[in-house]
Amino acid sequence: MENPRQLWDNPLQFVFACISYAVGLGNVWRFPYLCQMYGGGGFLIPYLIMLIVEGMPLLYLELAVGQHMRQGSIGAWKIISPYLSGVGIASVVVSFFLSMYYNVINAWAFWYLFHSFQDPLPWASCPLNSNHTNYDEECAKTSSTQYFWYRKTLNISPSIEEYGSIQWEQAVCLILAWLVVYLCILRGTESTGKVVYVTASLPYFVLIIYLIRGLTLHGAVNGLIYMFTPKIEQLANPKTWINAATQIFFSLGLGFGSLIAFASYNEPNNNCERHAMIVSLINSSTSIFASIVTFSIYGFKATFNYENCLSKVILLLTNVFDLEEGALTADNLDSMKDYLTSTYPNQYAELLPQIKNCSLEAELDTAVQGTGLAFIVYSEAIKNMEVSQLYSVLYFVMLLMLGIGSMLGNTAAILTPLTDSKFLSTHLPKEVISGIVCFINCIVGLVFTMEAGNYWFDIFNDYAATLSLLLIVLVETIAVCYVYGLKRFEKDLLLMLGHKPNWYWKIMWAFVSPVLIISLVIFYLTDYIRTGTLQYQAWDATQGQLVTKDYPSYALAVIGLLVAASTMCIPLGALIIFIMKRLKRNVSTLE
Repeated sequence: MENPRQLWDNPLQFVFACISYAVGLGNVWRFPYLCQMYGGGGFLIPYLIMLIVEGMPLLYLELAVGQHMRQGSIGAWKIISPYLSGVGIASVVVSFFLSMYYNVINAWAFWYLFHSFQDPLPWASCPLNSNHTNYDEECAKTSSTQYFWYRKTLNISPSIEEYGSIQWEQAVCLILAWLVVYLCILRGTESTGKVVYVTASLPYFVLIIYLIRGLTLHGAVNGLIYMFTPKIEQLANPKTWINAATQIFFSLGLGFGSLIAFASYNEPNNNCERHAMIVSLINSSTSIFASIVTFSIYGFKATFNYENCLSKVILLLTNVFDLEEGALTADNLDSMKDYLTSTYPNQYAELLPQIKNCSLEAELDTAVQGTGLAFIVYSEAIKNMEVSQLYSVLYFVMLLMLGIGSMLGNTAAILTPLTDSKFLSTHLPKEVISGIVCFINCIVGLVFTMEAGNYWFDIFNDYAATLSLLLIVLVETIAVCYVYGLKRFEKDLLLMLGHKPNWYWKIMWAFVSPVLIISLVIFYLTDYIRTGTLQYQAWDATQGQLVTKDYPSYALAVIGLLVAASTMCIPLGALIIFIMKRLKRNVSTLE
């Protein structure tokens, strides 16, 4: 007798699971960067338009498919058409790649969390050299937060070609991260359903605390003015619209199979239309809310650095020209510079290379995203706060909750199709299947804890999912509308919800969303071709900064394999089914 399918305890649990999965690190470290780069408050215009024409319709489509078919990604697309089984396999492959490297972020968050209990924080100042006579040479050339990240955390090698050894501290943190994920998914929706209440709600609690603290920080208003001042001219830039569409697409987690997996545990009559709207709106609202928090802290950091720069210039000029204490201030600095230039031209000319050009606008213009924002910029701001240990613990707990919440969705995308398989489920209990998946991912993930591991992390982060997901979702949309049939899909939704989808959903599914995805695919392909040789940022310890280097040929081969491994599943799956059907037909003809 077939075991009944597990269900969520209630619809709220499903919504929390979707929010926990969709609201991830990208909301905190990617969206603020895009606002900074593409028009500040003006970026919200294309972002909200893309939410309406792309985000909501595609999220609803995936939830409806999962809920109606009551299968993971492989089974769901196989029911729609046997030739589409490769689409589900492609989603599982992409999710597997993502899980390999994504949990490394949680390992780094654990590492920083453990160090957050020290007083002072270990990234608050540079360590002394071996002679205890001066600061460490590498740290002196950069900043204490960058030094802690690149040297103490990653112990990064000068290039991707110098592999180095596994860093045992990071390896232990990675094993811990996978152990936590395994315990959360151990009993399927029974355990995941309880965990998502924490992983979905706790980040908001921390963000509210940070918002209150951030708004009271000196200079926070500079960051908020910078964020909300719209640069309308950026709306004419095609990259603004491309990035808005891409951010909506990836922040909702479309194409991975996670949403299909979560929806497959719903009651057949669950209102997935309403839930798609709720989840997409909460996800976008969180991005905007997190940006307000980020820019208030960013304004504090920029103001702190700007005023620190001014203080150093004032001290230098006061000492060299023997000025009276207090004669030189931030307000009269420019006029005093002009006075000193005209009065002591030779002496001032000799001193000029040492005089930094302090600019608040330049500090605010410094765009950082990804791990640079999460582990360097935030750490820089936290170390200058009062009770820095408390805010550091809160911040890295929030990162962990966001990361673990996303990992629950990633692993569900892999495990649901596996546990749906009658062969596997009859031979192995769910706990063992989950354990094997976590163990394989953990072992492979040790690559990212090597000295060159961060370079491989960037390769997976940049190339493992981007193009593949766009192609997967494009095929999904075409499959539902033109293979399965939009009218047939309408009848399914009528059975589930009690009403047919209105004209808005149908126009988006049939025309607007596919055209938009095709445009994104064309953009990415032309961008790759135009870029030429792919490059990466390597840490140069002698200069204390990042330098650009070309990827070696074997790294380019890995990038090609990452893209091909998932995308080729779609045509290969269809080809195998076609050959099998032909062979079966020939055998039946011979008989």
